[in-house]
Amino acid sequence: MRSPRPAALIAAISVFASLTMAGASDRSSASQTPSPSSAEALRKQADKARNELTAATKTWETRSKQLNASEEKLKKTLADLGVADAQLNQIREPLARLAASSYKEPGVLGIPALIGGDDPDQALAAATDLTLLSNEQKTLIDKASQLRKQHEQLAATAQDLQSRNAIEQTRLQQEISGLKSRAATLTTQLTAALKKLDPNTRLRLTCRKSLVADARKYPNGLIPSRFLCPLPQPGRALRADAALAFYNLNAAYKSRFGTQMCLTDSYRPLAEQQRIYSQRPGMAAVPGHSNHGYGTAVDLCGGVQSQGSAQFNWLQANSKRYEFFHPSWAYSSPFEPWHWEYTKENTPTGSD
Repeated sequence: MRSPRPAALIAAISVFASLTMAGASDRSSASQTPSPSSAEALRKQADKARNELTAATKTWETRSKQLNASEEKLKKTLADLGVADAQLNQIREPLARLAASSYKEPGVLGIPALIGGDDPDQALAAATDLTLLSNEQKTLIDKASQLRKQHEQLAATAQDLQSRNAIEQTRLQQEISGLKSRAATLTTQLTAALKKLDPNTRLRLTCRKSLVADARKYPNGLIPSRFLCPLPQPGRALRADAALAFYNLNAAYKSRFGTQMCLTDSYRPLAEQQRIYSQRPGMAAVPGHSNHGYGTAVDLCGGVQSQGSAQFNWLQANSKRYEFFHPSWAYSSPFEPWHWEYTKENTPTGSD
């Protein structure tokens, strides 16, 4: 008997990952943008649901381990029961012979034959034989009784374990089915609600600032994608704190220019850093030292790449309000008007 796999729970937890991906890929404009208060209510709803599903998963795993332990106990009990059966089978034959001899050959095993006649020596020998035979009979019968009792106890334990395990299996299946149904309903409701939000608000609800600590554990350019947050621009991502700041900057930029910010680069894996450095030695940061590798820098286009343009001037005047800035080195060494960084990182030297 095997316990069910937690596929439904895994699927339930994956709801939130799918919502994040949906936010990055769905570019349809909303007919009405929800208010900040309703967006915050949605965030709380998502947090609560995620926590409940996480707790349910841990509970399922604990109960599954308990069920597996009970199954192992049942296997051992059944094995012990088999051994007891084998021992009983071995002892049945001598018991049967003893019983048959007592009834069919009273002259051999009966008391008169053992006691003998009037000869005192013969009577003493017969009494000794009777004592030995009685002791052997008692030992045999006691052993048979002990094995029978053990057999009955093991059989009762096995039956109880089978019954309780079957009930637990059914209960787990019902709970998993309930969670699966709840996850499907939650997915529909949250997806519908998120689609009504603009991309920046939608992504803000699914980007967890707690991911920053996890991202910092990895070397430059080797941060797993699961510890980064996607940007409204397809295929682009930043570390969570930088991404949350960028959502606000992007929203303000869109309000001013009517379009999303144009990106040519954001988080840059180490292999990409090496490729760019080989093509532009002296113009790009040494691989493993670029702010792009920490997920805290972006390269912009759409006009920003031209110093003095309306887009560049607007960013220069407003970016720090949204926690981004254009580093001083990027004005001359080398000149990179397109390169902007998250202000809460110390970047005293060039780090494109």
